[in-house]
Amino acid sequence: MLRIAVNVALDGGLAALSVPVAHWLADPAASAWYPLYTIPLGAVALLLAGIPFRLSLQYWRFAAIGDLLTVAASAALGAALFTGATMVAGLTEPTLAFPFIHALTLLLALGAPRVIYRWRRGRPLNKAPHLDAASILLVGSIEDADLFIRALAQDRRQAFRVEGLLASSDRQTGRRIQGHRILGSLNDAAAVLTQLQAEDRLPGTLVFVTPELSGTRLAQVVAQADRFGLQVRQAPRPTALADPDKPRPVELRPVAIEDLLNRPQVPLDRDGMARLIQGRRVIVTGAGGTIGSELARQVAAFGPGTLILLDNGEYALWQIDLELAETHPQTVRKTLIADIRDEARVRAIFEEHRPELVFHAAALKHVPMVEANPLEGMATNAAGTRHVADAARGTGALAMVLISTDKAVNPTSVMGASKRLAEMYCQALDIAGRSSPHGMRCITVRFGNVLGSTGSVVPLFQRQLARGGPLTVTHPDMQRYFMTVREAVGLVLQASVLGVNGASLPSGENGGIFVLDMGEPVKIVDLARQMIRLAGLQPEQDIEIRFTGLRPGEKLYEELFHGKEPPVPTGYPGLLMASPRTADPAIVARAIEEIGSACRGGQVKLALTLLGRLIPEFEHNIDGTAGEVRA
Repeated sequence: MLRIAVNVALDGGLAALSVPVAHWLADPAASAWYPLYTIPLGAVALLLAGIPFRLSLQYWRFAAIGDLLTVAASAALGAALFTGATMVAGLTEPTLAFPFIHALTLLLALGAPRVIYRWRRGRPLNKAPHLDAASILLVGSIEDADLFIRALAQDRRQAFRVEGLLASSDRQTGRRIQGHRILGSLNDAAAVLTQLQAEDRLPGTLVFVTPELSGTRLAQVVAQADRFGLQVRQAPRPTALADPDKPRPVELRPVAIEDLLNRPQVPLDRDGMARLIQGRRVIVTGAGGTIGSELARQVAAFGPGTLILLDNGEYALWQIDLELAETHPQTVRKTLIADIRDEARVRAIFEEHRPELVFHAAALKHVPMVEANPLEGMATNAAGTRHVADAARGTGALAMVLISTDKAVNPTSVMGASKRLAEMYCQALDIAGRSSPHGMRCITVRFGNVLGSTGSVVPLFQRQLARGGPLTVTHPDMQRYFMTVREAVGLVLQASVLGVNGASLPSGENGGIFVLDMGEPVKIVDLARQMIRLAGLQPEQDIEIRFTGLRPGEKLYEELFHGKEPPVPTGYPGLLMASPRTADPAIVARAIEEIGSACRGGQVKLALTLLGRLIPEFEHNIDGTAGEVRA
C-alpha cells in the first residue's frame, strides 16, 4: 500500500506541474500559473484517468514498453478530462492545440522519470565490474542472454564481466545486446575463441544461458572450451532470472553430464499412449527403482483408472508414492510390498486387482552383485518374471511389458543370462498370445544403461569427485550405451502401443523384441574425463583416473543385437526390432521351474548348468563355492 500511495503522490505531483508547462508551451506570452486553481485539477484528472489503466500499480524499476503505452493512454485521457472540466466550468478557454500539448507534456512528465529510474536501477551499482570480476562468454539464445545480463545488472556483487555472446543463429552475428557484441554463432565457437585469445581477451568461463541447449550442439561447444582450457557453467533457468519480485544473486552451476549425452527428443505417439493407458488398471513392478519409478510417473500422467505400485523395498515404494500423491493426486493408487519370487503372493495380488496392463521392471540388475549372488539373480530375473507373466495371463491382462537389457545379448554374466531367459519366456508367451483373439500380448523392450540410475557409473563418479577422486574405471576400452531415463521410458511406452496395436510390425509374429536406438556407445574413461572437466578441474592433474580391472561377468563392449539377429527398422523413430531365437513355452517354463527349484535348494552349480543349457552363449566356471562365481 505504501508503494501505491507513493506512486499516486508522484503521478499527481507530476500531473499538476504539467498544467503550467502546457499553458506556457501553448501560449508563451500568457501567464503559465494563471489560474492557479486549475493546477490541482490537472492532478485529479490524471489520477482519475489512470484508474482504468491501473497506473498507480506500476513498478517503475520494471517499466517496459507496455507500461509506457499505459502512461500514454492515461495522459491522453487525463488531458481530455482536464480540458473538458475546465470548459464546462468556464475556468479557462483553452486553444485548440492545448489538449494535444497537455497530453504530450503529461506523457513526457510521467514517462521520462520511469525510463530514467528503470535505466538507473538496471545499471550496475558500479559503472564497471570489479577488477577481479570473472570474464565470461555467454552461449545461447539472445532472449535468454538478455535476461541473464539484466540479472547480472541487479546483482550487487558484480562478480562477472561479459565479453560477448555466441548466439544460436548465424544471422545475429555483429549485433549487440545491452552493449555486448554477438561475436558469432555456436558453429563459430573455435574461430571466436581463437580471435579472443589473439586479442588477449579470452574469457575464463563459457556460460550456457539456454537450458534447452543439449546433446551434440552442447558437446561441440564444450569440446572447444576444453581445447582452450575454459571452464563451462550453466546459468540459472530463465524463469528464476525473470522473477521481478525476487531478485537474487546470479549463481552459476555445473553443466550436467546428462545434457551432453542427451539426444534430440524423438516424436512419440502421446495420443496412442493415452488410449492404451487411460482408465485402465495398470501395475508397475519394481516401482521404486529408477526405471519403475519413471514408468509410474509417465503412466500416472495419462490418467489410469488405478495405478498399482509394487516393490519389495518399503522406502523406495514410499518415495514414489509420496511423489505421485503430490504431482498426480487425482490418480487412484495402490502401494503393495511384495517379492516377485513369491509366486503365491504375486498370484494373489493379480487375482485381487486384475491389472489390464503390466509393466515389469523388477529385477536384479547390478552385474557384480548378481555374480556374487547368482541364485538370487536367477530366482528374481527368471523365475520372478515367469511368476508375473503367468499371473498376468491367468487374470486376463491385455499386455505385459518386460524391461530387458543389452546384457542379455551374448551374455557373459548371470544377470545377462537370467534376463535372456526371461526374454525367451515372454517371447514364447507372445507368440502363443497372438494365436488367440483374446490372448495376452507379451512385449519385450531391450536397452542399455540409463544415466543416473541406481548403481550406475554417473552417480559413482559424482561421489568420487565430491571426495576429490580418484575416479575408478575398470578398463581403458570399456564402453557402454547411455540414454536418459525419461527418454528410455518414453520409448518403452511407445513400444507398448506398437506391440499392442502394431500387428504388422516386422518380426512381430516371431516373438520379436523391441530394441531402443541408443545411439553411439560412450567410452567410460571419456565419460570420466568429461565429468572432471565439467567440474572445472583437469583430468590427471587435479583428479586421478584409476583403472581397476574388469569385474566378474563384465564385458568390454555391450551389444544390443546378437550377431545373427540384425536390427530391423520398425518405421518409428528410436525403435528397432530384433528377432532372436525362440523356444516352446512349455520347455522354457519347465527349465525355469527347475532353476527355481535349484535356487530354493541352494544348488548353485545345478542352477547355472540348467541356465547354460537354455542359453548356450553363456559359459561360466564355478570353483564349487556358492557365491564365488567368476567369468
